Amino acid sequence: MTGIDAPAKVNLTLHITGRRPDGYHLLDSLVVFAGICDRIDAAPDDRCSLTVSGPFSNGVPTDDSNLVLRAAKTLLRAHGRSEGVALHLTKSLPHAAGIGSGSSDAAATLRLVSGVLGLPLLPPDDDRVLALGADVPVCMMAPAPARMSGIGEVLEPAGRLPQAALVLVNPRVPVPTGAVFAALKSRTNPPMSALPETADFSDFVSWLTGQRNDLQDPAIAVAPAIGESLAALRAQSGVAWAGMSGSGATTVGVCRTIADARSASNAIRRACPDWWVAAAPMLAAD
Repeated sequence: MTGIDAPAKVNLTLHITGRRPDGYHLLDSLVVFAGICDRIDAAPDDRCSLTVSGPFSNGVPTDDSNLVLRAAKTLLRAHGRSEGVALHLTKSLPHAAGIGSGSSDAAATLRLVSGVLGLPLLPPDDDRVLALGADVPVCMMAPAPARMSGIGEVLEPAGRLPQAALVLVNPRVPVPTGAVFAALKSRTNPPMSALPETADFSDFVSWLTGQRNDLQDPAIAVAPAIGESLAALRAQSGVAWAGMSGSGATTVGVCRTIADARSASNAIRRACPDWWVAAAPMLAAD
């Protein structure tokens, strides 16, 4: 089998800027990727199939409700191909956690199946890619950071960001996305300000401090443990900035070095052994 990593997607900002008549929310978000991943392996077969293993495999479906299988079939249909591919997903990232693991899995699957079967890759702005999920197009940009707007289909490179490391903390509480959006007080908010022109770490942290995740306060209202995980991150000396990714429940701390990130993650893990905690580099463009 041939394999590919699907890195965790992290929304360092998430500004809700409007709402379309069809109910989809408009957003403006800086998306980066962390060097902690699910993995997908694939081999040509006469039909499409999926097996799953790994620490977060429990409850992961293996039918067409799984984005991995849907992504593979989307690419095959797009090129009128009748053969299949045998897929295996090693699930190391928590799902429904605001780090786009399902979307990243789908994007990685598109790239993987394209290579395994020699098929042209669908571009991120293809409607068939967006139909898999609003985060799938940006995950096709991985590992490069990107600014994502519209409903997720408008993408532009984020430019050169500083070298940094991330601490991801998930308190393992359910956070229904619908409930978070229902608690959102305003759906028309200002977009992000322009990214710093330099890749200086201090300038980047200062910029982050002036941005928002408009879903953070609503998510904390739904799941107060998110606030506790943010407090745990902010209590660590090596964490320069902390916020929530996506609609939660994963929070993220930005550190200057991977050593700082590991020190912070170890301290939080000792204090809260039931939480999922991971340290990883913030990935840059290839």
